Amino acid sequence: MWSLHHTITFRFRNRSHSSLQTPDADGLYNAPMKETPDTNDAIVSTGVRSVIGGFLMGLANLVPGISGGTMLLASGVYPQFISAVSDITTFRWRLRSLIIIACIGISAVVAIALLAGVVTGLIISHQWIMYSIFIGLTLGGVPIILRLLRPISTKAMIAAAIGCACMIILAMAEMLGAEGASENLSGHTALLFAGGVTAGAAMVLPGVSGSYLLLILGQYLLIFDAVNDAKLGLKNADTEAMMAAAKILLPAVVGAVIGIVVVSNVLKRLLERAPQITLGALMGLLIGAVVGLWPFQARIEPQIGDTTAWGQVITNEQQLAELEPKNWATEFFSPSPGLIIGALCLIGIGFAISMAIGWAGTVLDQQSKRSAAINE
Repeated sequence: MWSLHHTITFRFRNRSHSSLQTPDADGLYNAPMKETPDTNDAIVSTGVRSVIGGFLMGLANLVPGISGGTMLLASGVYPQFISAVSDITTFRWRLRSLIIIACIGISAVVAIALLAGVVTGLIISHQWIMYSIFIGLTLGGVPIILRLLRPISTKAMIAAAIGCACMIILAMAEMLGAEGASENLSGHTALLFAGGVTAGAAMVLPGVSGSYLLLILGQYLLIFDAVNDAKLGLKNADTEAMMAAAKILLPAVVGAVIGIVVVSNVLKRLLERAPQITLGALMGLLIGAVVGLWPFQARIEPQIGDTTAWGQVITNEQQLAELEPKNWATEFFSPSPGLIIGALCLIGIGFAISMAIGWAGTVLDQQSKRSAAINE
């Protein structure tokens, strides 16, 4: 089980000792240490951070190109989430793990349900503002990882550079229009399952957008059209429409669950056995994700013959009339000095919010640690 101290400890088995070990004050793995008990304060600390992280994860899922895993990492609950998924999927029903999954899942759903229209509208009309804030929120997770990496090794820096480079390449591919490359692929069950696995894995990996990978695989429109068809079928009590949508959604959902389970368990073991390399790679993904959030871009009202944000060509007036603004293509623009200053201020605000979440988590963890010491 993961320790609840904010400087999250990663344990591994020493070659010459059978006991689990945790880092000392300098970040070195030396003295054995007992697992932190599930005191009331510890549970409250975990629950509060999980609610905040889940809420931010829900917001991130409303923004194309932003990873929910990035927000969990920035809010300092990512390792606990990975551990909780691993516990539950291996049938270890620990109270702390159940609380983490419940808090993150419920708060993410609440964020999506309450703020979907608001966030989508703000992104459409004020994309540079929203993306600047998300850049700040994302970068706020870097100090957390740096604290976990102390002392920073060369292999951690190499892993960070590789992770950052991978994210920059992915972001550049999206900017160059790779998103529409394979949107005409058929909805074969195997492809839907593969798309679900890929999207589920991306939900866990910081910096990787599941919706973007679905675009690359050509499954995005098919799956989300099926979601809309299912909603309409349910509203109109149309059993045939719901069954048709289920044939598309079921393999995708099953694949997504498998992707989350597999990646979570793999990451947990990597964090236990190679924490420096794994955390370095995660930090690189986090930093590189900022490239895909370049704020100075705006949606352009399309004409017949233009392409949508997902790479589809608009061929007639009906398509043009039915196309929602959120699916308009975007173009980069040169910002004015005032806009640059405004974006930097908003990035600072987002960064401060992320750091405040980390500070609140530290206070709660210190309280839980003192309570645990008193109880002993």
